[in-house]
Amino acid sequence: MNREELAMVGFEIVAYSGDARSTLLELLKQVRSGNFNNVETLLADADENLNLAHKAQTEILAQEAQGQSMDMGFIFIHGQDHLMTTILLRDLIADMVELYKRK
Repeated sequence: MNREELAMVGFEIVAYSGDARSTLLELLKQVRSGNFNNVETLLADADENLNLAHKAQTEILAQEAQGQSMDMGFIFIHGQDHLMTTILLRDLIADMVELYKRK
């Protein structure tokens, strides 16, 4: 896979994880105001985008594990960073939802 193709996968990962991040922050905003009606729907939406980003990442990892040479650029690495921080955000917000429910 050449650098440009890998960059496109990086953009894909950024886009999916960015959509998930936006959804998660909207969920937190609603929960803070006491609205718990859309929690499951918004979590499912975020999870769908995270799964799509993770799938794109895993395809690259599998290719590299099979011995394909990868010319990593900053965009792909940025995508990896974006995905991992959004996964962490998802875990933290899920815990925060539970705390707000108990409040």
